[in-house]
Amino acid sequence: MSVHPPTDRPTGNRVLLMGTCLCDAFFDDVAKATVEILEHLGVTVEFPCDQTCCSQPAFNSGDWKASRKVARHTARVFAGDLPVIVPSGSCAAMNFHGNLLQFEDAPDEEVTSLAHRTWELMDYIVHGLGVTEWKGELATPTKVAFHHSCHSRGTGTGAATAGLLRTIRNLSLVEFGQAEQCCGFGGTFSVTFPHISGRMGTLKLDHLLEHEPDLLTSADMSCLMHLGGLADVQHRAIPYRHAVQILREALPAG
Repeated sequence: MSVHPPTDRPTGNRVLLMGTCLCDAFFDDVAKATVEILEHLGVTVEFPCDQTCCSQPAFNSGDWKASRKVARHTARVFAGDLPVIVPSGSCAAMNFHGNLLQFEDAPDEEVTSLAHRTWELMDYIVHGLGVTEWKGELATPTKVAFHHSCHSRGTGTGAATAGLLRTIRNLSLVEFGQAEQCCGFGGTFSVTFPHISGRMGTLKLDHLLEHEPDLLTSADMSCLMHLGGLADVQHRAIPYRHAVQILREALPAG
């Protein structure tokens, strides 16, 4: 599910943060790092407490009625005119796709508004805030493999993430084969077709581990969870972090 986001999205130094289910359940530090990095850049972050899910699991499973209900709740929670920042290409893409949920019903202005105010985090930092260089460094030389997720295709996320990471001192991006291929997760796809999903992920790991990176990163937590879990099970574990965690790690001391 790739999608081109709107070209006229709002920017500014005050935003709403969509923490996502993955932050809530598995990657709480990604949400923390997101707030820390945005505040470092002079942005005030607000976190609506009634938020739940972007509605993608139900949508991908074909339960569009439930997906509409969740999407409309999300749109109400994030109502207004502020940018909505999402540290996940997958969830951001679901917000962009919000209008697809409405074709059987009357259009919902708040769902449409959310679609036009959503930014994936790395895309926002580079293209919304204009930050194209990260003035920091890692403590030691680090080879990083960057996985460009399927859900961020057609958006500015991939180029923004890779471009910003390349400016960090002591960090070098590893080029690997079939870099644009899917990791195999696909949300509920990995549950419905676990063997196909696992083989796709294994092929991705084969290509990137061939170059012996020190770290795996992405702007999509679901991909990191899938690839990291497979690597652990296959006894060839590799440390992995969301790109925003690397930005925080490279912040100048003090």
